[in-house]
Amino acid sequence: MIKLSDFIFKYLADNGVSDIFLVTGGGAMHLNDSIGKEKRINYICNHHEQASAIAAEGYARVKDSVGVINVTSGPGGINALNGVFGAWTDSIPLLVLSGQVKRETLMSGYNIPGLRQLGDQEVDIIRMVQGITKYAVLVTEPNSIKYHLQRALHLAMAGRPGPCWLDIPVDVQGSMINEEDLFEYDPKEDQISFDLTNLPDYCQQVIQKIKDSERPALLVSTGIRLARATDLLEQVADKLGIPVTTAWSHDVFPHDHPLYCGKQGTIGDRPGNFTVQNADAVLIVGSRMPIRQVSYNWDNFARCAYKIQVDVDQAELSKPTFKVDLPLHYDAKVFLEEMNRQLDQLDYNASKYESWLNWCKQRVDKYPVLQAKHINGSENLNPYYFLYTLNRQLNGKDVIVCGDATACIVTFQTSYIVKGQRLFSNSGSASMGYDLPAAIGAAVANKGQRIICLAGDGSIQMNIQELQTVVHYQLPIKIFILNNGGYLSIKSTQNSFFKQAVGSGPESGVSFPDMEKIGNAYGIPSFRIEGNNFKDTLEKVLAAEGPALINVILDEQQLFEPKLSSKQLPDGRMVSAPLEDMFPFLEKEELMQNLLIPAIKF
Repeated sequence: MIKLSDFIFKYLADNGVSDIFLVTGGGAMHLNDSIGKEKRINYICNHHEQASAIAAEGYARVKDSVGVINVTSGPGGINALNGVFGAWTDSIPLLVLSGQVKRETLMSGYNIPGLRQLGDQEVDIIRMVQGITKYAVLVTEPNSIKYHLQRALHLAMAGRPGPCWLDIPVDVQGSMINEEDLFEYDPKEDQISFDLTNLPDYCQQVIQKIKDSERPALLVSTGIRLARATDLLEQVADKLGIPVTTAWSHDVFPHDHPLYCGKQGTIGDRPGNFTVQNADAVLIVGSRMPIRQVSYNWDNFARCAYKIQVDVDQAELSKPTFKVDLPLHYDAKVFLEEMNRQLDQLDYNASKYESWLNWCKQRVDKYPVLQAKHINGSENLNPYYFLYTLNRQLNGKDVIVCGDATACIVTFQTSYIVKGQRLFSNSGSASMGYDLPAAIGAAVANKGQRIICLAGDGSIQMNIQELQTVVHYQLPIKIFILNNGGYLSIKSTQNSFFKQAVGSGPESGVSFPDMEKIGNAYGIPSFRIEGNNFKDTLEKVLAAEGPALINVILDEQQLFEPKLSSKQLPDGRMVSAPLEDMFPFLEKEELMQNLLIPAIKF
């Protein structure tokens, strides 16, 4: 006989789980105790359940496995929701184990209409999370625990990955079970497979479409990483010989590769958008094509191109905001493997596209994100100059974890990814407070390796308590606080559309502490970077062992550029510009020099 909670962590350890993030609580007391007993599992204690969930999400991205968290009943589970939602939108595999009140005080056991709560701190967490999980169940039958663990672990990784949640009453946690009596799960219950019958024909059709085109392009993103197909992508790209652009997950293809031609999207760069917009065929692999990629002017995305989209999720191929000519419901790796096989056998002339590729590469050279004005335009340190310089100091072993807004947008735009380097943020939730917990998860997954955490001065406040987690475990995280005096994205929106600022900076109700004092109070070596003479301090920080906090005082006036914006017509109407026409707007003559397709006429 074995206690059920002991069995859970024995089973997880037997199946490769080595780390768990948690906040302890009475409703999860047996789970907590059993984690401590299982010596093959390292547990990391956070100071907020949201941080535990986000840390597990960052861990799963870097470890390429399921991230596991343990929370208690009631508010413990509720606090974890934001991190779970981010894992849901970004397809990150998580397993949440929550405590729950004992079965005799569960509301679900009594048919009492309108009853809000029965057990102490009880909440029906499963009903809350069903819309943001692949599998969520209240475990009331002890002998079903193995079944639910097996099913949750399978579904978290199968098909399009995502979070699963097991809610376990405290009396079930402590019950004694016989392992021989436990129910088993058969993966056939959740048949997640693809009809591969027509895949060879489809790949032949894709290759023929590319061969028939003059300006084909490849657009790739997160699905490549999730399918563990980054090396395979390079092989296929090399054989196709066509320009490659990235969509949000810019670390899936190295930027020093001769086929790399920029970052596509509303907050991408000009070369990436010129490449895709001028294409006459676009093969999209591993991008769900959200608004950030197609824009609100989605009808004009690659408007002269035949669009092929490969996605593991059928629903993503059916969205009203993106019209695809050839939708292919396949896992990215399966698709690329067949493409690779056929390209080895077919008569394919990649040299045909050298002129088109050179045209795209000329745009990469002509329109760098970093401009002279970012370096010499002000005594204040420009975020584009600082983040460009920081990125060039990093190596292929570094993991760069970004918050939202400046920490994400400018970092992504200025990035120059070398093979092996990781760069990520949460796209779907994009919540403030993501940066530090996700960096903690990355540090646990990438034991001993330097982690770069980029957080806004507003965002860091949302999970600032996790500085103590960094200190306690002495995680080698370099925490760069990008200090631009408030919520720059909101300031920009309010300046553009309204006559007043509300809750976006000290002048409108939101102020921030001295982060160097905060860092020192936690016992973290803290530094200040201000002005353009920062390289010595930066080199010192990056070379030192252990954690560091760097308060980077940035130019508060620098907006995001380039970015897609609306245009005001002579008659006063506001229209969404097409993706090739990014702000700051080019003169009409220069824009026309970058178009191989008809221009949009407003």
